Amino acid sequence: QVQLVESGGGLVQAGGSLRLSCAASGRVFSRYIMGWFRQAPGKEREFVAAISWSTGSTTYADSVKGRFTISRDNAKNTVYLQMNSLKPEDTAVYYCAARPGNIVVVTSRQYDYWGQGTQVTVSS
Repeated sequence: QVQLVESGGGLVQAGGSLRLSCAASGRVFSRYIMGWFRQAPGKEREFVAAISWSTGSTTYADSVKGRFTISRDNAKNTVYLQMNSLKPEDTAVYYCAARPGNIVVVTSRQYDYWGQGTQVTVSS
């Protein structure tokens, strides 16, 4: 079984930065895809970014390109989401997700494992 634990959310002013962490355990993750999704109140869960654990290949949603960076630390089994130039519309619960494979995918239903989520609130 795979366990994912997010941390690093909080309240920040527009233009500020946060770094989210996702600590993964329970499997060898060298052949996993790790993704970040978010869900704002009254909206569907949407893709933010994803990374291939083995190749480091990344994909981003257009809404966060140039502002967010996904990375991984193999030694710590941890994936990060560095969020810069935050906007009020980035306010949401952010979820870490994982799926076996080498191809980055952006659809939430294609991910098998999920963390509990961490709240990010950006004030204007």
